[in-house]
Amino acid sequence: MKGISRDPHQKRDSSSSSSSNRYKCKGCCVCVILLIILVIILFGVGIYSYCDEISTENGTVYINGSSAIGRIDDDFVCVTLDWWPPHKCDYGTCSWGNASLLNLDLTNPILQSAVQALSPLKIRLGGTLQDKVIYQNESEKTKAAQSCTHFDFVKNGSELFSFSHGCLSMSRWDQLNLFFQKTGAVIIFGLNALSGKIIDSHGLATGAWDSTNAESLIRYTVNKGYQIHGWELGNEVSGNGIGARITAEQYASDINHLQNIVKKIYNGSKVIKPLVLAPGGFFDPIWFKKFIDKASKSLQVVTHHVYNLGPGSDEHLIDKILHPSFLNGESNTLSSLQNILKHSGTSAVAWVGEAGGAYNSGRNLVTNAFVFSFWYLDQLGMAASYDTKTYCRQTLVGGNYGLLNTNTFVPNPDYYSYYSALLWHRLMGNNVLSTSFSGQAKLRTYAHCSKKSKGITLLLINLEKSTAVQVLVSTTASTSNTSSHIEREEYHLMAGNGDLHSQTVLLNGKVLTIDSSGVIPSLEPVFKRVSDPITVSPYSLVFVVIPNINVLAC
Repeated sequence: MKGISRDPHQKRDSSSSSSSNRYKCKGCCVCVILLIILVIILFGVGIYSYCDEISTENGTVYINGSSAIGRIDDDFVCVTLDWWPPHKCDYGTCSWGNASLLNLDLTNPILQSAVQALSPLKIRLGGTLQDKVIYQNESEKTKAAQSCTHFDFVKNGSELFSFSHGCLSMSRWDQLNLFFQKTGAVIIFGLNALSGKIIDSHGLATGAWDSTNAESLIRYTVNKGYQIHGWELGNEVSGNGIGARITAEQYASDINHLQNIVKKIYNGSKVIKPLVLAPGGFFDPIWFKKFIDKASKSLQVVTHHVYNLGPGSDEHLIDKILHPSFLNGESNTLSSLQNILKHSGTSAVAWVGEAGGAYNSGRNLVTNAFVFSFWYLDQLGMAASYDTKTYCRQTLVGGNYGLLNTNTFVPNPDYYSYYSALLWHRLMGNNVLSTSFSGQAKLRTYAHCSKKSKGITLLLINLEKSTAVQVLVSTTASTSNTSSHIEREEYHLMAGNGDLHSQTVLLNGKVLTIDSSGVIPSLEPVFKRVSDPITVSPYSLVFVVIPNINVLAC
């Protein structure tokens, strides 16, 4: 926040020149305040806490409506829940609290409301420690599976990932599934891919996957009638791996084995047969191509992870988030994977299975603050443009990148990314349209067919600190009605007090809050004439629903 600093011990200057300067300064501030009020009245947007002079530029968003460039799932927005215990700490901060799948308070009304508001919401259950989870089963011969003496993960620096094995009891699995059924969640479960393998000194995990324990969990799940949308094998053990790695050939063999297990157990069952997903790791084009070629008949979904901002300790995270060329970098991965799938002969589709932006639990007041929503929404728009069907955000709760506060479950601004996710879920339809922007400003643009109405929906992301953009829309392969009586919906999202680190979010100038009973606030638009340009304020994100434009792709 910029302003005039004053020394409290400084004597007053009674000279006329000093007095004149003070009055000029006051007059200037009054003029700036009046100008800001005028902008609010005219455009219904939020207030900035800094006094930078705001300039205005013009630009045009061009939309090609002849055909869709991608198609997303109805439940494109996905979140994760992890296994990390309270004593998982990074850079001296322990940010996970009771957010683990083993201790999360599933009865909390705010948590329940948050999931229900995004229903049907995909939730991917997994993370680093999933490859150290044992599933309790008294009928198994192994002592570990029978007793599960350590339900939680115990810190142990000599073990892989510095934690002991943990246990998922069937009573906890029952509780989780009751929560999922109540909230309408769609579940993807990450299985332990390292079971039965030997890890050498170089981190290479060799040997066939021992599926015994996983098979017992799948059988229990089917016998209980629990619906699982997908079984995913392994977490970040593809390519070079994180802690451990599996060759593409062995991984493909393990996935083929999992597919056979799923077919066998679900055959004749009333429960719908789930998808098989893998590898849930960082994209390596050579490894992924080899793996997909050898597992093409067993895979329905190819998952990869995104932590393109680097470690949470990086002091330059905000600079990266607000830099267009840095954001563009992820398009190389998305495009390369799309190309591999297109030429592999497989029917499998691409998902982002986990995306936290900054690894090692993110960074407080960055990855859980307003500024992170620029990264998150840009990721959603970009991934959809490359025909990614689902995008799973790390996390729903836990770490410094959760959509919900770890202790209270109240939405973070990034649950404003929850609110961002909620607006995306409600407004952005399945078909993705090609867009380009003509103008000098750092404006990111994405467009979809509208989800529940005629027309198209735009997402506009202004990375400029002190430049507002007046946007016109031009389309090809379209028809439109330019009657002055037709209105569009606008949803302007801005940081509280103009502070990018803020955990307060403004929607059309109003603070978004949630009450103690967990009721999610209504997200009401402002209405503008479709003939008027769209005003995108500095450091803001805007969803615009335009009902009068009908394109062939929709």
